[in-house]
Amino acid sequence: MPTWHSLLNEIKERGSTFDVIRRERLKTLAKITKRNVIIYYSGWLQKPKMPGVQVTDADKNGFMTVIHALDRSKGLDLILHTPGGETAATESLVTYLRSMFGSDIRAIVPELAMSAGTMIACACKTIIMGKHSSLGPIDPQFVGIAAHGIVEEFNRAYREIREDQSKAFVWQPIIAKYSPTLIGECEKAIQWSNEMAKEWLVSGMLADQEDCAAKATRIVSELGDHALTKSHARHLSPSRCKEMGLNIDMLEDNQRLQDAVLSVHHACMLTLAGTGAFKIIENHKGVASVSVAQQVLVQGPSQLPVE
Repeated sequence: MPTWHSLLNEIKERGSTFDVIRRERLKTLAKITKRNVIIYYSGWLQKPKMPGVQVTDADKNGFMTVIHALDRSKGLDLILHTPGGETAATESLVTYLRSMFGSDIRAIVPELAMSAGTMIACACKTIIMGKHSSLGPIDPQFVGIAAHGIVEEFNRAYREIREDQSKAFVWQPIIAKYSPTLIGECEKAIQWSNEMAKEWLVSGMLADQEDCAAKATRIVSELGDHALTKSHARHLSPSRCKEMGLNIDMLEDNQRLQDAVLSVHHACMLTLAGTGAFKIIENHKGVASVSVAQQVLVQGPSQLPVE
């Protein structure tokens, strides 16, 4: 007969109902693909102001936890739902994933993988998307402002002032707000992001194609040029991504796979909406690293009767 402690441990292992359902769906998906499956889900849509919803260096610990003891010869299906995040953290994470699984990584995007999330997807050999899925531009941001936009504005100011000195009175208060080295930092960030994405495409997704370097340059130019995409928040459909040259497979081509992936996606979204979790990194074996918002209860003074 199980003891009180053994039942308590079983409850802890199984987690909440959200955890049980999500893990069942993950296990089903892995049985279909016969590959390792890891979900990388951010709750930025449910908890937009929560620190840590973006890609950060802290995520590496989560991936180390869920990758440990996996049979890496089976490759990896990485299910992405993220707004993006830090460039350095993204570079480090992709380097780690490739050191574990080589080029045998498929990105699955049930809904959104934006910015650095798109860069992670571009580092995989294939990106699986549904008709409802979107990638996003990879142009770097400084405090929510496009680095491309800052450089473009500065160059416009330079041209207009050189053509008409009186324009200096208009531009001076704008340029005065720029911090020292801002333009240089923006240019370096753009170069870093573009070089990183191109190298991943050449060494991964496009490795077996002729003129892979030229194709990678075109893809990066379209994903990273703020003048073309117009907005960092722009949603790029599967058809648009295919036109750029990315290797896109459609979820709708395999109904069984689509059902399994969307079941995992809905289970994750319900977890993020119904619990304090704001980031989930978990494999198909139920090993997880879940970041949960801390709730602090503040109790006021008791209402004692007044004599």
